[in-house]
Order: sequence, then structure tokens, then C-alpha cells
Amino acid sequence: MPATPIKILLVEDDELFRLGLRVRLQQEAGLEIMAEAEDGETAMELVGQHPLDVVLLDVGLPGIGGIEACKHIKQQYPQLPILALTSHSQKSLIARLIDAGAQGYCLKGIAAEKLVLALRSVAAGASWWDETATKEIRSSFASNLSDIDSNNTPKVFNPLTQREQEILSLLAAGKTNQEIAVILYITPGTVRVHVHAILQKLEVSDRNQAVVVAVQKRLIKADLRLGD
Repeated sequence: MPATPIKILLVEDDELFRLGLRVRLQQEAGLEIMAEAEDGETAMELVGQHPLDVVLLDVGLPGIGGIEACKHIKQQYPQLPILALTSHSQKSLIARLIDAGAQGYCLKGIAAEKLVLALRSVAAGASWWDETATKEIRSSFASNLSDIDSNNTPKVFNPLTQREQEILSLLAAGKTNQEIAVILYITPGTVRVHVHAILQKLEVSDRNQAVVVAVQKRLIKADLRLGD
């Protein structure tokens, strides 16, 4: 029985570029473009009209713009992953994408194979940030540790997606990749993608170090034990 295709909303104002993306993505088994939009307002309407697994969203949209569209979509549908498309990767843009809730971005010159991999990864709950963005995320992560709220509790910027937090908690409980795959109904390969993303974001070399750092930074509960 074939796997359920990943359902995509494609948002791009350049008609020719959008056509090229549609043609290329439709060649991939397991990907299905459910709808297309050329501006943020239309994208926000279409999100509520179609069953979607991921939004491929151009940042440089006319009107409301890609960043604002991303914020609005994530407010209404916080579990819907958004992968941004952009022509540049300036730090200010990366910070705005993180704040808007995007799961990552791809530069418009990216190889088609990498874009497909990014879409699959983001749809599976992982994030997709390049080296420039990863450094910015770590910087934001570190700077936010010193913020204190009214209860004198650190307001921690969590660089991990919800799925990555789930997997890290299971790693802390001593689960193997295979066991995590069974528990979360995903493939071991998908677990490996998530673990790799976790290690990159926390800047550690193995899963035990990741758990220690995550507990120290309050990204997961401290009562979870390390695996043997």
C-alpha cells in the first residue's frame, strides 16, 4: 500500500518560478501540490480550505508579505510546518523567520533534490536551517537564557520543534531509534534526521550530551533519566 503523499500549499508571486516549482515537485513520488497562491492573503485563506502537511512560502510576497503571512498561519494552525523560500539569508531575516514560527528556509537557488529533502524533513516535524541560520538560532538561544519573567523563571528560547522535543525526551528515557520510531509511528530514518538536527542545534556530539544540555536549559523535564 503506497504511503500517503505529503500535501503542499505552494505560495510564490512569480508566476514562472511558481510554475517551475510545481512541475518539478509534481515529478516527485509522495509529494502533492494541493493549492497555489501568489500572495499572503490568498495563502491564509487556502490554508483553511485544504488538508495540508506543509506550506512552501515565499518571503518576498506582495501585500501582507511572507513573514506576516507566516505569523498569521502559525497563529491559526500552530502544528502546520512552514518552509520559507528566500533570495538571501541575512541574520535579520533569519531572526524574523524564527520569530514568525517557520521551521526553516531554502534559498531560491537550491538544488531541486535539496528542496525536496527539506520539504520531506519539515513535513516530518524536523527543521531545515543552514549553517548561517543555525549560528543565529544558537545565538538567540544563548541570549534568551538570561531573560527573567515576573515569576523569576528563565524565559528560555527553545530552538527545538515539538517533534524534536518529543524525540529528545524519549532519548532521555533511554529509548533507541527503533523504539522511538515505533512509539511515534515514524521510520527509524526519520528519527535519525531529527536526532541529527537536535545535535546540531544544541551543538553537541552525541545524544547523552544533548540530554544533559536540554535538562540544563530546561528544554525537557529534569526528572527524565539518561539511557544506560
